[in-house]
Amino acid sequence: MLKPTSRDLRKVLNLNDFEPLARRFLPRAIHGYVAGGADDGATVQHNLDALSRLKMIPRVLRDVSACSQQVTLFGKRYASPFMIAPMGASAVVGHDADNAMALAAKAANIPYVLSANAITSIEEIGHHYPGCWFAGYQKPEKDNIERMLDRVGAAGFSAYMLTADVAVGSNRENNQRNGYTMPFRPTPRLVADMLCHPSWLCSTGLRTLRQRGIPRISNIDPVRCPSIFSREISAVTGYPSFSWEHVEMLRRHWDGPLIIKGILSPDDARLAREMGVDGIVVSNHGGRQLDCAVAPIDVLPAIKDQSGDMVVLVDSGFRRGTDILKALALGADAVLVGRPFLYAASLGGEPYVRHAIGLLQREIHTDMSLAGVTNCAALQQETFMYG
Repeated sequence: MLKPTSRDLRKVLNLNDFEPLARRFLPRAIHGYVAGGADDGATVQHNLDALSRLKMIPRVLRDVSACSQQVTLFGKRYASPFMIAPMGASAVVGHDADNAMALAAKAANIPYVLSANAITSIEEIGHHYPGCWFAGYQKPEKDNIERMLDRVGAAGFSAYMLTADVAVGSNRENNQRNGYTMPFRPTPRLVADMLCHPSWLCSTGLRTLRQRGIPRISNIDPVRCPSIFSREISAVTGYPSFSWEHVEMLRRHWDGPLIIKGILSPDDARLAREMGVDGIVVSNHGGRQLDCAVAPIDVLPAIKDQSGDMVVLVDSGFRRGTDILKALALGADAVLVGRPFLYAASLGGEPYVRHAIGLLQREIHTDMSLAGVTNCAALQQETFMYG
């Protein structure tokens, strides 16, 4: 398939519409890497089903002419209660996708979270969006923790998000079936897959090689940046010895907002609060880590009860404005959305990501008005949920 045109973009009416376009445009291995989950992929579908089961009880005859979806997170006012989630290897999926998403998020005044597994450097993203957030896969050594946090702070990032649910790499059978590997291996099968998608090959694969050379995982270490072909990256995300003791080290060395991503247990939320963590992300990693894990929306109320004054964020499966409202009504302060924005970036760069953000913002505005609420905080002050 050729790269979608502006005419195709007019047919994209919601975030879900990006996926079928991306599925045809991207090589099968690349699309499978983005779309797939762990093991049987049961959790990917369960996240969607859990949100679908929840229903809202709207209120009527209220003045919603001044409806606002603004939220305040860590003292900063943002335009909407959602953000672009961290996604590794994004610039392999779409040319310059990290920058495209960061710039679109900045223009829309929503947070953007850069993944440590990105091939775009912290410094480059920090230059384009000062004050955005970083999601780290942190090595447990004290010296590495301190040097990594110094690098993140020097690049102008305002919040550090520890990815805590990747003690080891998960079982991604779909990647093996589709021919996607890390480290990257250009097997005959993968080469044939790419050649069958010449538009992606030219606009992303070859263009990235021409402009950046061999892509490197730029943010996993304070100094070293292994290439995507290096055996070093086969274990860059899993540090089995990382523990709450290392969270204490992070807290001591990082003065800004510290967030832990991957919380599904109320007990872990309590531990995070007791250690002085500023925020948590209720998350099962979009179904990409432990298959058959509980859906974040199902445990969100119990975790909210243990959160104290921490900022509570949530992700995994959120696609519609009504999904966002459900999360806010059950205690979340904001929602992370990932795959649809990466699909948009792969198809058309920053303009497509801006379009995606605008679609979700319009849905939220409409849904808030129809629910009878004028601001996000009001969703937690009354009973709007059923089931």
